[in-house]
Amino acid sequence: MKIRSVRAWLEKLPLTKTYTIAYKTISDAEIVFLEVTLENGLTGYGSSNPFADVVGETPEVTLANLQSGYLDEWTGKDIRSFNQLINAAAEHFPKLPGTLAAIDIALHDLFCQYIGIPVVDYLGRKVESLPTSVTLGIKDTAAMLEEAKGYYSLGFKILKIKTGLEVDQDIERVHKLTEHFNGKMRIRVDANQGYTLQQLKQFIQSTKTCGVELIEQPLKVGTDDELRGLDAADNKLLVADESLLNATSALQLTHPPPPYGVYNIKLMKCGGITGAKEIAIIAKYAGINLFWGCNDESIVSITAALHAAYSCSNTRYLDLDGSFDISKDLVEGGFILKDGCMLTNGLPGLGVKKLG
Repeated sequence: MKIRSVRAWLEKLPLTKTYTIAYKTISDAEIVFLEVTLENGLTGYGSSNPFADVVGETPEVTLANLQSGYLDEWTGKDIRSFNQLINAAAEHFPKLPGTLAAIDIALHDLFCQYIGIPVVDYLGRKVESLPTSVTLGIKDTAAMLEEAKGYYSLGFKILKIKTGLEVDQDIERVHKLTEHFNGKMRIRVDANQGYTLQQLKQFIQSTKTCGVELIEQPLKVGTDDELRGLDAADNKLLVADESLLNATSALQLTHPPPPYGVYNIKLMKCGGITGAKEIAIIAKYAGINLFWGCNDESIVSITAALHAAYSCSNTRYLDLDGSFDISKDLVEGGFILKDGCMLTNGLPGLGVKKLG
């Protein structure tokens, strides 16, 4: 079955609330959407929202690439050759993971619709369901506690709190949350490169009794070797995020002793499902667990990450809350959220439907 048309556009979608991380405050999401349609009318969807601070690509650059005329060459191509189309696009758009993510996701969705199975079944399901964490931005302790109570009432059981501005306040917030929930909510933290090695040691030591599950990217990119001097048990808690972009960096971070026990895979960093699977395979044979994260994203790319995550046997953690705080999306469906757990909906492709 041949491709009939391709269309890309950008939507600026406000968030329901602003939030702060260690290096910026965010109030909206610029998301690029891609539609690829077959001659029989089936349409596959991709979406992308890369962070320029991490990968050097903005949504505007993504849109320009998708509208450059390159995708016009897809007209008349057979969707059964979708992997070749992804490989060719990777060569044409090197080091542009946002662009490649939109392409990769749309083609996976379309091909799996064409053959009538979910993307996760095409990839080979290994996991049925996992709970996702929900993210709290940097704010005062009282406000953080109130927001956490709201998420608990909605059925979520894992909090990820943003840290990295003031270590003493971070420690206080973790203790207050631990005291309030008394084991009913697991706590993860994301320092977004905000700590020095000494501050990280202080945080780990001061929160030992709180059972912090994971600590994401505590130090600045390029200083990962400093982490190799920590106790192995502490390294197991650490998650590589901004330091992990693709299969190349994934391989570099496996050199012993490994600084991280967990890899945070984001489709916006690695260029979609194909790049994510490359990282996952390296991690598997290095004994590293997988944590699947996101930016502020559409249901389209969140669902794609979920399907990829459930196709990997070393997936242990989800942080796929990126569509929850977007004030409106352009699609519905994709995944089912039940008591904080994420399940695929069993429909062909990604199982998303365009609104309107």
